[in-house]
Amino acid sequence: MQLPSFQVPPRTIMTPGPVEVDPRVLRAMSASILGQFDPSFTSLMNETMELLRKVLQTENHWAYPIDGTSRAGIEAMLCSVIEEEDKVLVPSFGRFGYLLTEIAERCGADVHLMHCEWGEVFDPQDIISEMKNIRPKVVAIVHGDTSTGRMQPLAEIGAACRESGSLLIVDAVATVAGTEVKTDEWKIDGLITGTQKCLSVPAGMAPITYNERIEAVISLRKAIERGLVPQEQLTSRNLDRRIQSNYFDLSQLQDYWSPARLNHHTEATSMLYGLYEGLWIILEEGLANRYQRHRLNEQALVAGITAMGLSIFGNSSCKLPTVTCVEIPDGIDGEAVRAMLLDEFGIEIASSFGPLHGKIWRIGTMGYSCQKRNVLLTLASLEAVLLRHRVKIHPGEAVQAALDVYQQAVKQSS
Repeated sequence: MQLPSFQVPPRTIMTPGPVEVDPRVLRAMSASILGQFDPSFTSLMNETMELLRKVLQTENHWAYPIDGTSRAGIEAMLCSVIEEEDKVLVPSFGRFGYLLTEIAERCGADVHLMHCEWGEVFDPQDIISEMKNIRPKVVAIVHGDTSTGRMQPLAEIGAACRESGSLLIVDAVATVAGTEVKTDEWKIDGLITGTQKCLSVPAGMAPITYNERIEAVISLRKAIERGLVPQEQLTSRNLDRRIQSNYFDLSQLQDYWSPARLNHHTEATSMLYGLYEGLWIILEEGLANRYQRHRLNEQALVAGITAMGLSIFGNSSCKLPTVTCVEIPDGIDGEAVRAMLLDEFGIEIASSFGPLHGKIWRIGTMGYSCQKRNVLLTLASLEAVLLRHRVKIHPGEAVQAALDVYQQAVKQSS
């Protein structure tokens, strides 16, 4: 039996991830394989760490990728830091706060979960007040939650964590390289991102960085495991501080990414080529320019959506610049609209989760997908699909409103 070869259909990806990959990244990933201890490859590892420090705006020594999707990075960070019965505070304003909760609970943590209405974020003072009440070892929080399209301010929380001795661990998967993320300035102790969003690299790596405060926790667990801590210094709580995962053990991964190059796993060679090229592209564009490009395309998309007669979901003051959530008009099958966009125009947008499923569409403007052409195509195509579904909108207004935004930007820059 002869099986047909797989044919990839043409797509314009406007979801909150994965997104379109920069062609330069795809070309880089097609290069020949190097051995993981080849000097050319270990040099690439070192150079990738340096590029990551620049993109993540940190002076941390440790900045390297975990092989796996962004969830792998989150799990590696939390499992290497959290010990059984540790108090962990998770302020959740969307679906991915629950992911942090589940992983922390699997580590045996005593999790204190804060909630706020989906579409809102927390007043930082409310989080700080709760920190004072429970005195957690770790505050784990999402920066930008794609399920609700909201972004949580972090600067005050980081400063409070530093004062109280808590560790701040941040899921910045949806924000790094798309909007400002100041790791050191905001006093973030551990940060995780992912290649498949604003970095515009295929899913498969989760860059992380962490400072000496987290390294101290990891080093103590490692020392106890190896019997290097005197028995009289041990308590009943830390007699067994073994990190439960081998693959996600940051103490072993440190050894692998250090000059010692102690073998831990076979590095994902082609993925590292792609990450290196993707980081170079970001720095060539410049972080400030990249953030401005994301803001401009978001503004054009929002202008078009509202001119069409649709409503943007959530509190606009805390909107995530890389994801726009659109309220589905009453009586409309949101999945039918998405299907027609995909089938007839080759454009993919996303639905949502939990209480927002069937109530909003989520449109991503991330990385390489975040470009004028994609925004205009999406607006024109969505308008056509909604008209076919007999939705009462303002025909012809969406693209014109977006063009106004782009033309105004040109005038301001000239």
